[in-house]
Amino acid sequence: MTNRASATERSVSDGATRPGLLLAAVAVVQFMVSLDLSVVNVGLPKIAVALGFSPLGLTWVIHAYALTFGGLLLLGGKLADRFGRKRILLIGLGVFFVASLAGGFAQEPGQLVAARAAQGVGAAALAPAALALLSSTFPSGEARVKAFGVWAAMNAAGGALGVLIGGVLTEYAGWQWVMFLSAPMSAVAFALAWRGIAHDVPSAPAGRPDVLGAVLATAGMTLLVFGVVRTDRYGWSSARTLITLAVAVVLLAAFIVVERTTTRDPLIRLGLFANRAVAGANGYNFLLGAAMASSFFFVSLYLQGVLGHGPALTGLQFLPFALGVAVGSVIAIKLGYRVAPRVLLIGGGLMTAAGFAWFSGMSVHGSFLSDVLGPEIVASIGFGLCLGPVVSTATAGVDPTESGAASALLNSSRQVGASFGLAALSTAAEHRTGDVASLEAVNDGYRLGMSLGAALLIGAVLIAIVVLRRPGRVPASVDQSDLTRSPSVTIR
Repeated sequence: MTNRASATERSVSDGATRPGLLLAAVAVVQFMVSLDLSVVNVGLPKIAVALGFSPLGLTWVIHAYALTFGGLLLLGGKLADRFGRKRILLIGLGVFFVASLAGGFAQEPGQLVAARAAQGVGAAALAPAALALLSSTFPSGEARVKAFGVWAAMNAAGGALGVLIGGVLTEYAGWQWVMFLSAPMSAVAFALAWRGIAHDVPSAPAGRPDVLGAVLATAGMTLLVFGVVRTDRYGWSSARTLITLAVAVVLLAAFIVVERTTTRDPLIRLGLFANRAVAGANGYNFLLGAAMASSFFFVSLYLQGVLGHGPALTGLQFLPFALGVAVGSVIAIKLGYRVAPRVLLIGGGLMTAAGFAWFSGMSVHGSFLSDVLGPEIVASIGFGLCLGPVVSTATAGVDPTESGAASALLNSSRQVGASFGLAALSTAAEHRTGDVASLEAVNDGYRLGMSLGAALLIGAVLIAIVVLRRPGRVPASVDQSDLTRSPSVTIR
């Protein structure tokens, strides 16, 4: 284990960092970031009426957050490595707090869009910093398995409960509370992080910062996400989409060239991709994010558009998903120090794919109990099984000085995967529906979307089988004795 990791463990054991408070802070952060991706969706119709959004402008309430979050993640991870994870985490929480209040007090469309963009900036800073802190504080053994299990449960719970919370708040308290909600969570996470996390001293940078690489990566990622999310208005074959994506590819290719040749401190070391665990976990994560984002979209539309349920009831019907993910995460914790993460990734991916395949049988004359509840439980438990292990795999064995970059890369693969998956699968569903306005045709499109989601998950399983190495019980860098005893870092 590296000297840096050993120093981290010593500081924890000396009481400088309190692992229990750190885990609580990271859990709140991940719940909040995940919640904010879905909580606004249900309230969009009332937001449009209250602030006078046009149909085109309303989409920017979602896109503004996705663009800044996805585009700035790599930069946020690098800043955490270079200037200290706690410092960047606290700054990100402060930005998120102010942006949430500003969004709730918005009086016109531009103000709300700007607030959502600022939330994305804060999330891009705090998400990789929080995950890097979790990885370095719990480097191995049973405590790491438990910590990432908690992270996984809160990540999925935020996404699933966001629909419920957004529906209830919009219907009974007003759309403003959809934005205000994140402010107290930011304050709680800030207090926990301030008290529970030691001021980490970042390692000395290898040289001057790679400003050109940072500009190219940020611009390329932002254009990539922008091109994908705008396919809801401009199709994949349109000149606007093709030009946007082409420019994004050129910028990202230029970024790779710069990173290969620069003598400065690179934004992300390309050698990181030579680590099969990092490469395989990010590929798996990309497909997992693509499938899960589309599932929330199609199931929500099925419940409201086909079965005719209201927003609050639809949100309530996502509650079993959150509970199923929690169950899957607990099972992953129980198995995590007995079987290799690769096994959980394969088993969880197959189980989630089975749930999606079951979803593809949704009937226009169905019901929540007959067509949604069963596959929802199966898919959610499978998701819970693989979510923690994929994060742990992507950050295990990475040099502590690069844990922020590795964490940002993982968040980026999930975010970009979600954008690509939602855009591609919704396009496929719309193409299947065609110009026919009947419920049968619309429902047939949703069924196709869920079938394609199952295929994406099978692809993720194949990555786990082919790319990820077949370890013994732990990676080579981890002492075998860690499996039979808890490390010096414990969760209190």
